[in-house]
Amino acid sequence: MSFIRAALAMAGLAAASLAQAQNTPYPAPQDEALSWHGITVYGVVDLGFQYQTHGAPASDYIAYSTEPVIQKNSNGSVSALTSSPLSWSRIGIAGKEPLIGDWSGVFRAEVYFNPTSGNLSDGLKSLTLNNGRSLTAQSANLDSSVAGQAFGGGAVVGVSSSTWGTLTFGRQQTVLADGIVRYDAMEDGQDSAHAFSLLGGSRTAAGGGTTEDTRLDHSIRYTARYDWLHLGALYQLGGASGSAGSAIQAQLGASVAGASLDAFYAKKYDAISASSLTAQQLTGLAPAYAASNSLAATVSDNTAWALMGLYDFGTVKLFAGYEHIRFANPNTPLAPGYVDIGGYVLAYVNNNAYPSDKTLQIFWGGAKWYVTPSFYLAASYYGYKQDSFATGKNAGCSSAVNAGCSGTENAFSLLGAYRFSARFDAYLGTVWTGVQDGLASGFLNTSTLTSTVGVRFKF
Repeated sequence: MSFIRAALAMAGLAAASLAQAQNTPYPAPQDEALSWHGITVYGVVDLGFQYQTHGAPASDYIAYSTEPVIQKNSNGSVSALTSSPLSWSRIGIAGKEPLIGDWSGVFRAEVYFNPTSGNLSDGLKSLTLNNGRSLTAQSANLDSSVAGQAFGGGAVVGVSSSTWGTLTFGRQQTVLADGIVRYDAMEDGQDSAHAFSLLGGSRTAAGGGTTEDTRLDHSIRYTARYDWLHLGALYQLGGASGSAGSAIQAQLGASVAGASLDAFYAKKYDAISASSLTAQQLTGLAPAYAASNSLAATVSDNTAWALMGLYDFGTVKLFAGYEHIRFANPNTPLAPGYVDIGGYVLAYVNNNAYPSDKTLQIFWGGAKWYVTPSFYLAASYYGYKQDSFATGKNAGCSSAVNAGCSGTENAFSLLGAYRFSARFDAYLGTVWTGVQDGLASGFLNTSTLTSTVGVRFKF
């Protein structure tokens, strides 16, 4: 069946959203079948059919099954059913209990799963399954903040007020990651579109440099809106297993007329970027480590700041953003044997990847046009620009000879989505990504075109 015929065959389903109050991101009890005594059960099932010009065989564990943007192991063409192209597939439970005045106690817990396999989403398992494999023999594998946890999407409890904001404790998405979702034209509700956005397909920006930091365990978060003013803050307690060093984030913004603008700051100590073991590392793996649970990692102290904005004309919305990230060697190195999120063990740890600090700039712009209340079109451009941080004979290089050379990545996206009913929608879109120079070092191919048609059901 051709891709177009598959699109037409699958375009008969889709989904809706769960409304949230401005200062209370927890659903209020409603007179419906899935809410009872202040407790609401909700979920999303999102599944698509995808074709890539250069990719790797689909994974049963990555949250979105494939590598929608170009990666080192992107090789031959791939056709596959994929999980969660537009939204995280999840089942959640949330509660809101009135306390005093407009204060309420709130909680939320979310399970992320892959509808194509029925497994819990687990990016780090996709890495271990490729331990020791050459690039040409690998299946899709990506680091992630979701590593098979029972509540990978988050588990929080706290208090909320429509006047004073929301204070929560636990495992939760960061204020920076929320900003990326809000200011990406490809976003949809709570999620950056994994299959259509460079920001969604590669969570570097949302994690302030490392995708594992999109969600943070052992964290305290505050968000509020006072008329036109936006405020946000987050602090992560470091030292616990799976959290590495501490983190701090802050947000300040405003909404006036149709315009919205937010500034973000994020600092993360001992940020972890996990990867599969090479064949040499696997051969030399100490008896104390199990190959099925061991990984390699690069550790850094990351500092990011960002500006993001949008303008709402009514039927048309314009989006733009810029993020500056600096990677430095960690002040407190991690030792081999450190237990990462999901219980995975870092058998090989590189604490000296950045003898010279690395700077990555990320920028994007896009538009969303609501052609009708049920149908929208979106288009976006995304760019990465890496400054050279190589040392020695490669200092100042601007080629693919070394991953520390300066380099660029560019992406162009198109997406259309149609809502057939309050709970069902369908979508069709494509994204082209290409890398050059240092950001293409070691790649089998330097570009890929990924096209996806999908359907969603929300409740």
